[in-house]
Amino acid sequence: MSNINILFRREFFSFFATPVAYVFIGIFLVLSGVFTFFVGGFYERGQADLLPFFNFHPWLYLFLVPAIAMRSWSEERKSGTIELLMTLPISTWQAMLAKHFAAWAVLGLSLFLTFPLWITVNYLGNPDNGIIAAAYFGSWLMAGAFLSIGMCMSALTKNQVIAFILSVVVCFVFVVSGSNIVLDAFKSWAPSVLIDVVASFSFLTHFEAMAKGVIALNDLMYFLLVTVCWLFAGLILIEQKKAD
Repeated sequence: MSNINILFRREFFSFFATPVAYVFIGIFLVLSGVFTFFVGGFYERGQADLLPFFNFHPWLYLFLVPAIAMRSWSEERKSGTIELLMTLPISTWQAMLAKHFAAWAVLGLSLFLTFPLWITVNYLGNPDNGIIAAAYFGSWLMAGAFLSIGMCMSALTKNQVIAFILSVVVCFVFVVSGSNIVLDAFKSWAPSVLIDVVASFSFLTHFEAMAKGVIALNDLMYFLLVTVCWLFAGLILIEQKKAD
């Protein structure tokens, strides 16, 4: 665990040694405000909640999280520092976990910095802060799932642009599989069981309940399993690159 902690701190502070973290956090905060107040109709709804804020998180993460994940392994391979990393007394899975936790911590910090929205909704009304806390937790879990996919794609190629594009495509599939457009296309010919299976793979399906404050075990396990499976896939890719 000490190895993971050391590499975690290295990776976390490396985000702030370059403009990466500052640009990411700035864009996330600006877009969150725009979508909440101008697109989501925060004031027009007349309700003291942050549902307009959380409803857009899957779409924000779709592009922003791959942007922060694409450098995780691609940069190491392109610069040649991955060889140095692998010579250190740390296993590949420890490196994978440390990189994931570091980037996930940056995502968590970005979410935390949206607290002015929480202050605003409490000033304007009397919201259920338990629901808001559960929605924040659910959003952070979903961000971790997006991040694991991005890191797996980063482990696949040394080109950051290709890693970004692949991440967006894969994440897009996970998002839209539960949208009404996709499900309506299946309803015309597919049995209800297949439709339920397709919807169950969607981030939207599992996050909608969390955004409303319901933390169900199946939703929790879904995001954790997605995160673990994609990190494991990334681990296999890194091990194969070492063997080559």
